[in-house]
Amino acid sequence: MVAGILLTLVAILAVAIYAYYKKNERFFKLGSQLPGPRYIETLKRYLDTRKPPEQIFKVALQVAAKYDNLVKVWAGPYLLVGLFNPKDVELILGSHVHLEKSSEYKYFQPWFGNGLLISYGDIWKNHRKMIAPTFHMNILKSFFPQFNEISRKVCKKMEKEKGKPFDCHEYMSGVTVDILLETVMGYKEPRSEDSGFEYALAVTVTQEEKPKVEQKQETIQGYNNGTAVRDDLDENDENDIGEKKRLAFLDALTEAALQEGVNFTEQEVRDQVSTIMFEGHDTTAAGSSFVLCMLGVHQDIQAKVIQELDEIFHKTDRPVTYQDTLEMKLLERVIMETLRMYPPVPVIARKLNEDVKLASSDYTVPSGTTIVIAPFILHRSPKNFANPDVFNPDNFLPEKCQERHFYSYIPFSAGPRSCVGRKYAMLKLKVLLATILRRYKVTSTVEEKDFVLQGDIILKRTDGFMIQLEDRQKIF
Repeated sequence: MVAGILLTLVAILAVAIYAYYKKNERFFKLGSQLPGPRYIETLKRYLDTRKPPEQIFKVALQVAAKYDNLVKVWAGPYLLVGLFNPKDVELILGSHVHLEKSSEYKYFQPWFGNGLLISYGDIWKNHRKMIAPTFHMNILKSFFPQFNEISRKVCKKMEKEKGKPFDCHEYMSGVTVDILLETVMGYKEPRSEDSGFEYALAVTVTQEEKPKVEQKQETIQGYNNGTAVRDDLDENDENDIGEKKRLAFLDALTEAALQEGVNFTEQEVRDQVSTIMFEGHDTTAAGSSFVLCMLGVHQDIQAKVIQELDEIFHKTDRPVTYQDTLEMKLLERVIMETLRMYPPVPVIARKLNEDVKLASSDYTVPSGTTIVIAPFILHRSPKNFANPDVFNPDNFLPEKCQERHFYSYIPFSAGPRSCVGRKYAMLKLKVLLATILRRYKVTSTVEEKDFVLQGDIILKRTDGFMIQLEDRQKIF
């Protein structure tokens, strides 16, 4: 009796699997033609996910290293394809068809709702069009008093750490949140000394912390209630949109929500605020922390950056101006090279809405596939960068940039869904780092080869961003 029932269930399951295969036969045939590990090897790699996050990151890199331009991985009936050639990457990121993020992004919905990170279609298009002008260069220039004031405050906070190793990421997380609150959000009310760091902790998402979603949401909502490819940001800067329309981010969203006939709800304002606060703080915190570590390792390059800053400021204590940032050529290259080797967002994923014939080969990737683009791998390809594992800011000399494919360097993504705040991020990084370096000499207590990386939502070091500070000049 039991055996008969089991046989019947097996038969039904077999028929269902066969029917599903026949219905999606073309999808499976095209997917099976792509290079990649066999099912058994994929299963073994899946079991490896029981390892610590830093080990998972290593395993993923090992799998990718075996293949040239692309690799496919089956996760049951789901097909994931990693692309490593900039020509193929352009087909996806540069497209107005493949704008939908992969289904994995739905796990971020408790934090970001339907913000720019997750939304697609008309919602994304309309919100992007509304938000992009709030990062107009004329608005960004008005933020320099806050950039300077808060950067100097973090220098004073780090005073107590002098002469001993410490994790600078905690300070960078706090300062980037404080800058966001006082610039993009226009939040100038008195708050606790460590409020920025408290927010940074609240939006930190790791595998071990997923059960704490509701607790973290309360903290986040408490605050939220209150280089290569041209995009819409370039167009906004070149086509001045007029003083009356040049509102900062939160002002613009609030005004839109209050206008009659504009379909922009209070919840949508909250979603966009949550998204900008997360994307604007965690990526910059990781980026600035990596820059300090790399300059701490490469003392010769740090000395050249200091020479550049001395030529600009003449060892005075005056604040950084927008014009100063234009003269920080070497510091800019240092930031860009650090973002090449340690891109804050290590993986970008998109859902294919139609078949794509690859530019690098004769393969066709079927509609319904999840495309995975890893800037960490793309940026370290010897086809795109000579000696890719060597820290060399000269990779971003103008003549070097002209030799490369636009999509070989995508720390802020690229195409229609590129980071809306990339110009804001670069200005903030320049002011923050220049202020710290004018005040302190930075050394790293860990060699670069010993960095332990973890590729979650944001690329970080599990061993901590350990540096040591010494007085350079007490100018503020």
